[in-house]
Amino acid sequence: MTDRLADAARRRCLQRCVQLGSGLALASWTLGPGVRAADLGAADATQAVRTALERGAQAAVSLLGRPDGFLGNSQVRIPLPGVLEDAARLLKFTGQSQRVEELVTAMNRAAEAAVPFAKPLLVNAVKTMSVQDALGIVRGGDTSVTAFFAGKTREPLTAKFLPVVTRETQRVSLADKYNAVAGKASGLGLLRREDANIQQYVTRKALDGLYFMIGEEEKKIRQDPAGTGSAILKKVFGSLG
Repeated sequence: MTDRLADAARRRCLQRCVQLGSGLALASWTLGPGVRAADLGAADATQAVRTALERGAQAAVSLLGRPDGFLGNSQVRIPLPGVLEDAARLLKFTGQSQRVEELVTAMNRAAEAAVPFAKPLLVNAVKTMSVQDALGIVRGGDTSVTAFFAGKTREPLTAKFLPVVTRETQRVSLADKYNAVAGKASGLGLLRREDANIQQYVTRKALDGLYFMIGEEEKKIRQDPAGTGSAILKKVFGSLG
């Protein structure tokens, strides 16, 4: 009887240590000088990570899912890939710059049209985040936010984005010509196979840009938690004193 009681006590102690360790690890992510990790539990810390990511995702969708969201943002603007970008420079010297610009504009407009469809899946990924997910983000470095969202949503978002991108790029007659030229370039080993189809290329780059911007927006939120008006963000990440 005594041994069973001792074993139960050890299990409870171990569980408490794991919970406390999780809370401390999460809380130490970006604490302000007025906040002590010891004052926080895993629940508060996890909720703060969820709140920061959800707000970052919503901000990124709003920024990118509008005219010039991609085209006017040098950080995520979608160029022609590899050798085709080099060829495009030559075309500009032969008086065909307008045709090149039409295609690049269409690619970015397609990405802008697709991004709003991402919001429900992104929000759901955050709401179902576990403590382990949150710890992975805390410990994962600068690319951890991108990795989290890509792991949870890239496959279903690819399925949602591709029809939208296809519809938008079909409006430009150059899209078929791109696929023909890119297919030949890929066959010669001059272009990656995954870049040989404009619809698939734009879909992938749109998702890359979306995940990148979520990470950037999430960083801003952590740097200025007071500006969010969120009590949990101020409590966990706040620097008020």
